[in-house]
Amino acid sequence: MTRWAMAIDLDRCTACRACIIACKLENNIGISSPEQAAIGRCINWLEIVVERVGQEQEAYERYIPRPCMQCDKPPCTKVCPVYATYPAEEGLVAQIYPRCIGCRYCMNNCPYNVKKFNWGPPVWPKGVREHLNPDVSIRPKGVVEKCTFCHQRWQREKEQARMEGRPPDKSRYQPACAEACPSQAITFGDVDDPNSDVSEKTRVYRAFRLLEELGTEPKVWYLAERRE
Repeated sequence: MTRWAMAIDLDRCTACRACIIACKLENNIGISSPEQAAIGRCINWLEIVVERVGQEQEAYERYIPRPCMQCDKPPCTKVCPVYATYPAEEGLVAQIYPRCIGCRYCMNNCPYNVKKFNWGPPVWPKGVREHLNPDVSIRPKGVVEKCTFCHQRWQREKEQARMEGRPPDKSRYQPACAEACPSQAITFGDVDDPNSDVSEKTRVYRAFRLLEELGTEPKVWYLAERRE
């Protein structure tokens, strides 16, 4: 059994946003205009949330990269009337865009605010459309979008392995955000493999999960900063 998970070391993250750019390019996310961004209609599957920690002189800002949590008990899937989002194999929360009717119940039920509604057709600067990722569908107007841990990369590896007559190599599967991170703050892998890097990081004393008290069982762990 494979369950894909992610560990993000906040001590290493510099909030450079390279992960956000890599995610947009890999997943054919349209570029919002300044006018749309001003009214909260900018689509990013991965965002960096700024949290103020502490009081007065002891206060500091924490930068938290926030992809989809890929919960083991996702509240979003329970309210979708057309089964456009559901718990898929290997621990991911799938999103079927042709089935989505844009009711946004899943967005309202997600405590992490990681699902985004596509208010208009995707737009890119001139010449960019010819360089879109052919492995990722272009979503139409009026559907809900979300991070899938770049699962198309795993599908590509499985197809390549089948052609070469070998088992798929899990080490070859890395989401775009993890691959692009210059400080190697993002670790990805099979959390059910006790020897994997991501599994080991979930067991260190600094590891925590967002809103874990809600019982959603997210599969994104964070490693807290080391403070003097």
